[in-house]
Amino acid sequence: MLTHEGRIKAAFDAGVFVLKLCGDVRLTLCATLDRQARQLAETPGLETLIVDLRDATNIDSTALGFLAKVAMAVQGRLAERPTIVADNPDIRRMLDVMGFSGYFTLMDAPITETRELHELPEVPCDVEETRQRILEAHRILMRMNEHNREEFQPLVEMLEAQEATSHHH
Repeated sequence: MLTHEGRIKAAFDAGVFVLKLCGDVRLTLCATLDRQARQLAETPGLETLIVDLRDATNIDSTALGFLAKVAMAVQGRLAERPTIVADNPDIRRMLDVMGFSGYFTLMDAPITETRELHELPEVPCDVEETRQRILEAHRILMRMNEHNREEFQPLVEMLEAQEATSHHH
């Protein structure tokens, strides 16, 4: 087992939900992020959402799309915008370019350190589900800003074409 493999941890304490992404976070973890987005949308008493990326070495665009989905899931339910804590300049730059500052407050250090984070079990998903999620993630990113729209348009069109052909059995 490689230590830099992506993992997701979480904690919910006194209205504060912390989602911590560790290692190399890529599309294999999307089902887990997706489930988390759905759960957060229904979590009573949620006041603050903090996404901690300090231990993430890399986040692929699909995982980023689902991070955006997590933010959108709690939109209008929180007093302030969700926070992303990221001290890695590469990840910060990527978040900026992709328009995350429009949905999250970006900071280098957290306001409070959470005590107990538990690892979320990885939700398995098959190839077809994964493709659906890649498509969904990039559609979300494309809505966020013009840069993403241009960047991911070809990929989304390709996936949509694949989707069209996979339904003609």
